[in-house]
Amino acid sequence: MVDLDTREWLLTNGLGSFASGTVSDVRTRTYHGWLFAATNPPSGRILLLSHLEASLELPKEVIPLGTNFWGGGQIDPTGYELLRFFDINPVPKWIWGNDNWQLSRQLIMPYGLGEGEIFAHAEKIPVCSSISNRLLIQYRYEGSEVAILKLRLLIGDRDFHDQQKAVSDLHFSQLLGEDRVCLQAMNAGVFGTPWHLRWTRGKYQPDAVWYWNYHLPEETRRGLSDREDLYSPGYLMVTLKPGETVTLEAKVGFPDKNQSKLTDDTFAEAVEIEQERLSQIFGWERQIISSGGSIKDSPAANSQHLIWQQLLRAADKFIVYRVATASFSIISGYHWFNDWGRDTLIALPGLALVLERFHLAKEILRFLGLHCRHGLIPNGFLDVGNEPFYNSIDTSLWWIETLGLYLEATQDWQFLAEQYPVVQQIYKAFIGGTRYNIQVDSMDGLVGWDARGVALTWMDAVVDGQPVTPRRGKPVEVNALWYSALCWASRWAEVLSEQDSVTDPSRLAKQARRYSQHAQQVKDSLQKFWNSQLGYLYDTIEPDDRRNSQVRPNAVIALSLAHCAFSEQQGRQILQRATYRLLTPYGLRSLDPADPEYIGKYAGSPAQRDRSYHQGTVWSWLLGPYIRAWQRFYPQEALPFNWQPLLEHLLYDACLGSISEIFDGDEPHAPKGAIAQAKSVAEVIRHLHVI
Repeated sequence: MVDLDTREWLLTNGLGSFASGTVSDVRTRTYHGWLFAATNPPSGRILLLSHLEASLELPKEVIPLGTNFWGGGQIDPTGYELLRFFDINPVPKWIWGNDNWQLSRQLIMPYGLGEGEIFAHAEKIPVCSSISNRLLIQYRYEGSEVAILKLRLLIGDRDFHDQQKAVSDLHFSQLLGEDRVCLQAMNAGVFGTPWHLRWTRGKYQPDAVWYWNYHLPEETRRGLSDREDLYSPGYLMVTLKPGETVTLEAKVGFPDKNQSKLTDDTFAEAVEIEQERLSQIFGWERQIISSGGSIKDSPAANSQHLIWQQLLRAADKFIVYRVATASFSIISGYHWFNDWGRDTLIALPGLALVLERFHLAKEILRFLGLHCRHGLIPNGFLDVGNEPFYNSIDTSLWWIETLGLYLEATQDWQFLAEQYPVVQQIYKAFIGGTRYNIQVDSMDGLVGWDARGVALTWMDAVVDGQPVTPRRGKPVEVNALWYSALCWASRWAEVLSEQDSVTDPSRLAKQARRYSQHAQQVKDSLQKFWNSQLGYLYDTIEPDDRRNSQVRPNAVIALSLAHCAFSEQQGRQILQRATYRLLTPYGLRSLDPADPEYIGKYAGSPAQRDRSYHQGTVWSWLLGPYIRAWQRFYPQEALPFNWQPLLEHLLYDACLGSISEIFDGDEPHAPKGAIAQAKSVAEVIRHLHVI
């Protein structure tokens, strides 16, 4: 097997659009391409431009620079053999060459909100007036002779989850201008998304041809369809003298007669604008200092500076604008996730509160609170119609927990007054009962649920209509969240009762006492989860009152919340077992390896992978709860965790500059799942100061 560097890179634009590929420039996934445009931001993502297949023509030779896997097992051409350099900072850059020539390529996906829509950490989030999905590409040639660069367009028009096939109903039209070509698909009589490509120099030659049977080996490993056909409408021929460049722009929509002229300076200007945008948002040096870092001129300080900037760049990729609701949200992960309520709320402290993006946190909390129905905060929104769906028991409780962290950071009691009715709605729904038979048990004050065929906690994999990790009944972390929510509610009722604008403070004072009494009942009842024989917490109390004694990280989550019901002795015992059985260099395992149900490798068909998703797979985001619990119960002792492997993963592995969703439970803990995960990045940002 040829040793290709298949580590990945990722560009995003704040709208859900993205570009992605590998270091060696070979496409290994369905999700690799240069312009996946969100047609209904952040959803409706479709592939328009796969890539430009480049070759360099010198007087005595033609040098193909592309690299492709084909269905027959061939790799052709083998441009990776000429690849001399790759870096992602500040944008992805490749350099091919040999002794007498060199060709570089850079890509940037400019931020997709209109000019004037940049917002800094302390500014109010604006309503977007315009959006733009585009990609800039720049080639630069160095050599001793004049060369001709041939760039063949490879395009598509398909959903980002699917592969394109050269079927008889699929056609592409092109309209050629002086320095641009407009492209649009038609499939079974339905028009596709129009877009255009323009360039600063060169001559375009229409030359329609299909390229069949690209192989996508990563999809083979995932047990999914692994073949793709791409269409080429033509190619661009560019004559380049040594030191000359050509710049191209791919953009969704038809050309605008008022759009600015494309020049070779456009690319550098776009990089500068992006750097300025990130600097406005994060204030690089201020954030390093506030997170316990240093900007002194030393190798260690420079290394920490690099790590922090990579984390902030990674964080920004998850913040997206939802056009249909004129609101911001958080993409759960790339390539294939949308924005999910639970994931958004878990990630929000790291992606917004730590970075002092308080208005961002506030707007997201407000938006989710606005969509509370039957006491449930939505766990996501459908691609079509943006209708919310409610399939979670804990998202409402995570909303209260994150609201509490926001209020502690900002003392924004006016926002509390605005959102307090949502808190009351959640409480009343849980007490009286809501969907999925979610209801508080009047005997012990704990919250449970009982509905077959669904999985309502974060361990939510379902195979063939059956939850892999059912957890029906009373899950431990859900009830820890319930206890923390009641503590928050009691405190908030007291705070509001003391506000001058309140007309009936006695009513709020009574509510505070009721919440406090219920919290005490739940605190006492949480002792039902204590497994004294194991020195750990039962994972679930099932509907028939049986206890599930599997060692899972949910006990650690229960120790990590703003309000904790467990004693110091219990917390220390739980953490000792979690450290011994669950902790890895990349996060916590989802199940003890000694458990008969443990699966150490996340691999195989979709069903096989789903069965292992929460049965031993390592989750990086769980490091956050582990660290918070450790700081609570072992405040004077060093964290028993070596950050180096995870930080090396961030800088040099998988998706360069981000953190993977999951890792194998077994060594060497290979990265798996989504190549960039919001919760994973957020929890590292939240606790970087412990490095």
